[in-house]
Amino acid sequence: MKRNAFYAQSGGVTSVINATAASLILTAKKYPKIIGKVYAGKNGIIGALREELIDTSKESVSSIKNLMEIPGGAFGSCRYKLKNYDEDSSEYERLIEVFKAHNIGYFFYNGGNDSADTAFKISKLGAKVGYDIKCIAIPKTVDNDLALTDCCPGFGSVAKYIATSTQEASLDLKSMAESSTKVFILEVMGRHAGWIAAAGGLAKNEVTNAPHIILFPEINFNQKSFLAKVKKSVAEDGYCVVVASEGIKNAKGKFLTESDTTDSFGHAQLGGVAPYLSNLVTKNLKLKTHWAVPDYLQRSARHLSSKTDLLQAQAVGVKAVEFAVKGMNSVMPIIVRGKTKNYSWKIEAAPLSKIANVEKKLPKSFITKDGYGITKKAIDYLRPLIKGEAEISYKDGIPKIGSLKLIEVRKKLKRWI
Repeated sequence: MKRNAFYAQSGGVTSVINATAASLILTAKKYPKIIGKVYAGKNGIIGALREELIDTSKESVSSIKNLMEIPGGAFGSCRYKLKNYDEDSSEYERLIEVFKAHNIGYFFYNGGNDSADTAFKISKLGAKVGYDIKCIAIPKTVDNDLALTDCCPGFGSVAKYIATSTQEASLDLKSMAESSTKVFILEVMGRHAGWIAAAGGLAKNEVTNAPHIILFPEINFNQKSFLAKVKKSVAEDGYCVVVASEGIKNAKGKFLTESDTTDSFGHAQLGGVAPYLSNLVTKNLKLKTHWAVPDYLQRSARHLSSKTDLLQAQAVGVKAVEFAVKGMNSVMPIIVRGKTKNYSWKIEAAPLSKIANVEKKLPKSFITKDGYGITKKAIDYLRPLIKGEAEISYKDGIPKIGSLKLIEVRKKLKRWI
């Protein structure tokens, strides 16, 4: 029997998540006898709970294809974690109610660890209540910390942006260091895993020898050692470039700049590592510093997206549909790296039971012995992921963007509170 599909975006968006959405929607059209309409949740899973479903069949094919070049989340994303069923079953009951009302038999959730957990919970719920629904979690996270998959769509483009920014800022610093700034600190995303910080290491070359220091969440911060390394770098090269993860911790394992507030997932709010380190250097070494926090810029820079990343983002969207129509449930399309000398990859299915709430950190073999750089093994892993320039259209000198109609289907149920 033909069933409709529900697709939603979750968590922090990326420069290529819309490419996944577009590929999924276009692929679903190839199975008209199996999949009816694709409804997109307005603002993620919240759209399902509120019965705010966007009918993607109302969009033109050209508008959907245009999503390939647009960053952000076209349908709106959210940070919303479902409670455990035993704690509160009302959300789950509501989801099933909405799915039944709109004949939804396919659930696609495009996100990271918490999204994989949500898809896993809903797959178990379907079995528990006897409702047939195929749940597929689609990988997306700039943090690159999902288990089993070789890399995560969204990461390659952030890695390219950070490597490029580190290189360009290093050249700027080098030219000014004689009479001005001696130390530049770039704070990048990465709560528990140092994948993005590691990408900064790709900028290192004979011209600048930067970054001189990379600070990873996997290595506890040592103030004395850090200051000594900065001092030595300035003495040898005349300047020092630091790439620091927002999630670096002290000897007690506490975030260096953890605030008392948390986000909607219960994670401690971070930020402020760069100014913290800048103050340390200025106070202890009396060196002039500058710092920068790319924040949203690093994950939304579609003009500098990796072609490899774009292709992988498209591929997981295609495979998600193909897995669903084959009757697969509670799985994720993961990227598997080939064992050939030249970089190659393919998409396979992996069980959500082995992915949900599992965090993949940067391997120790990727970090140099002094804890401040990346090894050849890390470079060999990272470099293919930033290769290629993703095509993008420009209008009047800036990237061209399009818009969607975002027409919602008529509600059939009472309002959810």
